[in-house]
Amino acid sequence: MEDGGKRADRNGEPSRNTGDPQLDAAVQRWFCWDRNPRTRAQMDSLLDAGRLDDARSRLCGRLSFGTAGLRAPMGAGFNRINDLTVIQSTQGLHSYLRRCFPDLCSRGVVVGFDTRGQQESGCSSLRLAKLTAAVMVSRDVPVHLFSGVVPTPYVPFAVKKLGAAAGVMITASHNPKEDNGYKVYWCSGAQVASPQDKEILRCIEEEQEPWSASCWDEEAGQRSPLCTDPLTRVNSCYMDRLSSLCFHRAANGDSPLRVVHSSFHGVGHAFVQQAFQVFGLAPPIPVPEQKDPDPNFSTVRCPNPEEGEPVLELSFRLAEKEDAGIVLATDPDADRLAVAERCDRCSWKVFSGNELAALLGWWMFFNWKQNGADPAEGRSIYMLATAVSSKILQALARAEGFRFEETLPGFKWIGNRIHELSRTGNRVLFSFEESIGFLCGDMVPEKDGVSTAAVVAEMAAYLHRGGLSLAQQLHIIYQTYGYHLSTTSYVICRDPPTIQRIFSRIRNFDGAELYPKTCGGVPVVHVRDVTTGYDSSQPDLRSTLPVTRSSQMVTFHLQNGVVATLRTSGTEPKIKFYTEFCAAPGQSDVVALEEELQKVTAALLDEFLEPQKNKLIGRCV
Repeated sequence: MEDGGKRADRNGEPSRNTGDPQLDAAVQRWFCWDRNPRTRAQMDSLLDAGRLDDARSRLCGRLSFGTAGLRAPMGAGFNRINDLTVIQSTQGLHSYLRRCFPDLCSRGVVVGFDTRGQQESGCSSLRLAKLTAAVMVSRDVPVHLFSGVVPTPYVPFAVKKLGAAAGVMITASHNPKEDNGYKVYWCSGAQVASPQDKEILRCIEEEQEPWSASCWDEEAGQRSPLCTDPLTRVNSCYMDRLSSLCFHRAANGDSPLRVVHSSFHGVGHAFVQQAFQVFGLAPPIPVPEQKDPDPNFSTVRCPNPEEGEPVLELSFRLAEKEDAGIVLATDPDADRLAVAERCDRCSWKVFSGNELAALLGWWMFFNWKQNGADPAEGRSIYMLATAVSSKILQALARAEGFRFEETLPGFKWIGNRIHELSRTGNRVLFSFEESIGFLCGDMVPEKDGVSTAAVVAEMAAYLHRGGLSLAQQLHIIYQTYGYHLSTTSYVICRDPPTIQRIFSRIRNFDGAELYPKTCGGVPVVHVRDVTTGYDSSQPDLRSTLPVTRSSQMVTFHLQNGVVATLRTSGTEPKIKFYTEFCAAPGQSDVVALEEELQKVTAALLDEFLEPQKNKLIGRCV
């Protein structure tokens, strides 16, 4: 019979007898290694209350790399973000870096952090960043530790600028307040991807016990001469580079267009203000309730500006009061950007990530041409998008003669592709993922809400001077290159076996290893399944995108021009679905296109996911 009875082991640490040998061993390791009194008390409380299933879920699994590094709720346990797991992760990262970089002790690593924190576990991003530095310094590795909060893109920018071997950003971006994360960047500035992530995890497994007491000393790094603060230098260099994305500075100062900015209680306020100054734009009006860091994100139920109108209410209210025409919102670590435009005195147009990408892709190409580019250079000019994002850049590329490529979901794949292309003399003008992640140019191989905010403001001011709104310009782009109407949403599923069953059914829908032949009565032309590596459109039936067996992702191309994708999230318990009607130029009956898209989207959800049968929870803000 299970119980939480305590007894002393031979080392004097509390020992538990739960009746489960695997759990008992995990409990013993936790209390032997963890030195944070708050997380020790959390685990004690779980065991004393007999919550053994909760204890198993926390102790009998480990963190793994998703689309954005290691990310999980803060708190006690080996598969949570806490002091111990960050120390373990840093020890493993050090071991892997030592194998790859003989000059690690001269190159060093960059460490940054956001505003997150949790009182119950004491796991603030600042503390976790200091522990990361302490572990590295204990092995004589120099650490460039930012002295204050920074946007996530500052870490990869600093890695490249300082020639560091790697970078670590402590952040969970737009996730709920309970979460935190550990994001790792390689010397290229791009996030680690396979096989680097797997090798780092292997090294973490080999280095689970903290090396020494100094690893727990959060002030050890700052006392060491090996630890330096790169903030002033990196910020100055970043803003200097940012000027390369400004195309109309002489006219920007005369723009009457007013802009409101929300930093969603995160890091973005000061940095977006500086970016506007670089562009010669009037500073954006900050939303006062959301300007300053707040780990509780007290004015929003969900700190994700991608959720649109429900979380932008304070921004709209301020913009209407100040007679501002544009609202910008950066997420808590300022790597993503939401944009809304005032349509009339009482309504707003919130642009989807795909719509904003159409505008930004057009803008970057327009200015590249305006600056005297040689059309022959088009073959070395690229735009990139993830496979679940709009195909509008593909249509733009076909018409204008530059190159377009897709990557797997997650900006780490875009970042690594930017690095590969730059090494072969190519240039990436613009990249994006539909979840409001954008990169104009290639100054940092990561999505960047700070630079994009300034670029959007300049684009809006330019169009305003010509009598156009962002929405009107988007309409012109779609008329020219073809309407690309898209829908993106998700359902929540916290039961992994259910997710496995759903996707197994899809792969055997019409018999063994036979995918669905129709969706909403529309014939499926071909299917791509990157989980298994299958693609019916290829002569050898093999996907050109890398196989990712650790996550689910299936794409259907329908006869009517709709592209539909189902995939699991790499950071949250969600099944995401994406549909897009890719119309040819001349197909301008938008109402008919939208009706067809809605029909297919509803069928995708009902026929393939069966939400009622599988007890899936619909999107709710």
